[in-house]
Amino acid sequence: MRVFAWTKGLPRVEERALVEQVRRSSRAVGANIAEAWRRRRYPRAFVRSLTDAEAEAEETRHWLRVALHCGYLTAGAHKELDDGYDALLGLLVRMVATAPRWSPGSPGHPNTPRPTPRPPVSPSPSRGGEGRWGSPRRGGEAGWGSAEP
Repeated sequence: MRVFAWTKGLPRVEERALVEQVRRSSRAVGANIAEAWRRRRYPRAFVRSLTDAEAEAEETRHWLRVALHCGYLTAGAHKELDDGYDALLGLLVRMVATAPRWSPGSPGHPNTPRPTPRPPVSPSPSRGGEGRWGSPRRGGEAGWGSAEP
C-alpha cells in the first residue's frame, strides 16, 4: 500500500508508464502470495505461485530504481521500500526452499500422518494340532484327510 500511496504524487505524464507498471507489479505480489497459500496442497502449484510473486517483487524493485533515477523518489524512501521488498524476497525464497513443510499431505509437512507399522503376519499353522483360526482341528491329530472317525 505504501507503493500505491507514493504513486499518487507522481506527475501526470508518468500515469501510463511508471505509475501503472509499479502499481500492477506491487499488487501482483500480494495476489500471487494469496494464490500460493490457497494452492499449498499442491506443492508444484504452490511453488509456481511463489515464484511468480518473486518475479513481481523484483519487477517492482526495478520500477522503484527507475523512479529513483528519474528523481521521483528520494534515496531514503527508495531504501525503505527496497529493503522491504528485499526482506519479502528472502521470505519467499525460504518458502520455496521448504515447500513440502507448507503443503499439507506432502511428506515434509508436520501434520501429514505417518504410515502406521503393520503388525507382523503369523506363519501358517501346521497341518496337525490347531486349525486355521486357533481352534482344535476336527478329527484329532490325524489331520483333515484322515480316514479315522
